[in-house]
Amino acid sequence: MQALIAAGYQVYAINPRQAARFKERYSTSGAKSDKGDAHALADMVRIDGAQLRTVAGDSDQAQAVRVVARVHQTLIWDRTRTFQRLRSTLRECFPGALTAYADLELTSTDALELLIKAPTPGQAAKLTKPQIAAILVRHRRHRRDQRATAMQTSLREPQLGVATPVAAAYGAVAFAHARLLIALNEQITTLEEQVSAHFRAHPDAEVYPSMPGIGEITGARVLAEFEDDPTRYTSAKARKNYAGTSPITRASGKTHTVQARSARNDRLADALHKQAFSALNTSLGARRYYGKQRARDAGCNPAPRQLGNRLVGILHGCLKTRTLYDEATAWSHHAPLAATA
Repeated sequence: MQALIAAGYQVYAINPRQAARFKERYSTSGAKSDKGDAHALADMVRIDGAQLRTVAGDSDQAQAVRVVARVHQTLIWDRTRTFQRLRSTLRECFPGALTAYADLELTSTDALELLIKAPTPGQAAKLTKPQIAAILVRHRRHRRDQRATAMQTSLREPQLGVATPVAAAYGAVAFAHARLLIALNEQITTLEEQVSAHFRAHPDAEVYPSMPGIGEITGARVLAEFEDDPTRYTSAKARKNYAGTSPITRASGKTHTVQARSARNDRLADALHKQAFSALNTSLGARRYYGKQRARDAGCNPAPRQLGNRLVGILHGCLKTRTLYDEATAWSHHAPLAATA
């Protein structure tokens, strides 16, 4: 797609559901062929071209931010999945490790190194206090002596009886997961530096962090998913619709319902959800607006989504006017209602 745009072609992004409904004009039998699909898509652009939207022409810097930000987030998700598998393995054969390393967090590199050194209950029971303390010293942990003593005591407590071959097999699996988690930790840290560097080089790098609840990493993710073509969103409502924070109204006859959007960009929704919760700690206006939604009996999910919807509108205004976020301006017409609530 990027090659077509670079070559000067006008590229349209068409949802598969839209194409499927349009093809029903020609046939309802369900027959399919590449030639027929190409003819239907060509007719769709010719007839309904005014209703379709061309692919945004984003800057090279925005594309670079998108590449590193998406991979960084994907690696974090991979780390979470790998950690869940490791924890499940330890529950089967070595639950004592979950208790012994709870003070370090099992995803930390020092806890993983201890698990690599002794992945089975028998091996862990033989760990000495100097061996444990040496790993804690290397990772600059505080209260090393107390922690090493507590870990050694916990690891030497009686464990569930598992046959030796089975324990060895589980140990090999735990060893593999721990090595993989260490590698993921290293690459996530390296990519995080790249995300920050590419984000800071973007012209909008000052606008995004000025918003409450947005740092460099979250700002890079939001920028990567919103992209930076100034003609992509004609209004704040269009940006909110793409973000999936604005509701959908379904009205037919006497039935009228307002529902949350299910079709949305999941990466963008995750970043905006984090921003909304972080904004509660940094913005008085956001906290008041959130309190107002909770006072209206909005649940734990609708209230942050509505706050995120409001923050997306504020962000759109800041990007459109090229101004930084201002607390008084952003919440001026919501302050009286929020204060009353």
